[in-house]
Amino acid sequence: MRVHLSEDEIEVRLAKAEKALGLLRNIKVARSDVSDVEVLDDPLREVMRSGLKVGLRLPWLYYVCRSIRLDQAWAVRRGVPALSFAVRNQGALEHVTVSTNDARELAQRLEGRPARG
Repeated sequence: MRVHLSEDEIEVRLAKAEKALGLLRNIKVARSDVSDVEVLDDPLREVMRSGLKVGLRLPWLYYVCRSIRLDQAWAVRRGVPALSFAVRNQGALEHVTVSTNDARELAQRLEGRPARG
């Protein structure tokens, strides 16, 4: 999976296998529809607390899945921080959490702050 952030939108691009096994598509959200941005150092703990999910689940290792209500999507793996954010205007989808080594930088950019090294 890859996360791409442009001036206009954030896109979570999943590999073909992740799409098929995780029952997900790529996720594109306009930056104006993103809020409540945060970085999770242990995203697996968060996803495991969230109740029933559909998709690819390897407990304590890797999740590419959605909640039963389809309001949350996760693409997270052990040892990699995650970018977590709320979304609007995406149908049932209300929250996305995705692991990326660039989570802190992306969170700062989404919040309009310059990245610190």
